[in-house]
Amino acid sequence: MARVAPIYDGIGRAYARHRRPDPRIAAQIERALGDVSTLVDVGAGTGSYEPADKSVVAVEPSVVMASQRDAGAAPVVRAVAESLPFPDASFDAALAVFTIHHWSDVVGGLREMARVARVVAVLTFDPVAHSDFWLFRDYVPEANALASNLVLPPEAVAEVIGAQRVEPVMIPSDCVDGFNWAFWRRPEEYLAPEVRACMSGLALLPDDLVAKRMDRLRADIAGGTWHARHGHLLHQDVIDGGLRLVVRQ
Repeated sequence: MARVAPIYDGIGRAYARHRRPDPRIAAQIERALGDVSTLVDVGAGTGSYEPADKSVVAVEPSVVMASQRDAGAAPVVRAVAESLPFPDASFDAALAVFTIHHWSDVVGGLREMARVARVVAVLTFDPVAHSDFWLFRDYVPEANALASNLVLPPEAVAEVIGAQRVEPVMIPSDCVDGFNWAFWRRPEEYLAPEVRACMSGLALLPDDLVAKRMDRLRADIAGGTWHARHGHLLHQDVIDGGLRLVVRQ
């Protein structure tokens, strides 16, 4: 727990308000899981994408994150992906959503998921596509150098878990889950410090650096520079921001 828990004990305090499940992303995850009965949610956080119709056990090292789970949410085991405290084939399925980029041993954690469940679904991102975002490219390129943004490519994740497919997960223009790419068509949302605090790509950078870059974004929005560069995005309903769902069934 040494690495993951302190990260989210610090940046996860407002997750329940700003990292709500987007129903379209949730539906794609549930389709990928299929007709399973039992599930372990690894790196579960506040439990955003845990299916309500399945028997779920959550694995989460951060007390701050676990404390924000709803009263009726699945029980939480305080552990890490790299050492899941379950026998082989304990669950029908294992799920990991927006988490593997913070694991200390990604391959080890993925192998653990494949060990304890038959079906495995991992929502992650393509680091090349993810880094080619106007927010990172134009304002905070330092985010692309963070260790958490140098995640294992989806194809490599698929190889480790023996997945049959990698599905693109499109990001809607009105996405309600406030991850890094969520506000690609709503740049003003990035100006709110509490919103940024729930995005590891920004929250792990120095506060003063990000604040200065957001002042520049604010000026670019007000002066029309952002719209001149990226106004074409206002005509799109969805975008491919590199999110990928890796599925073994």
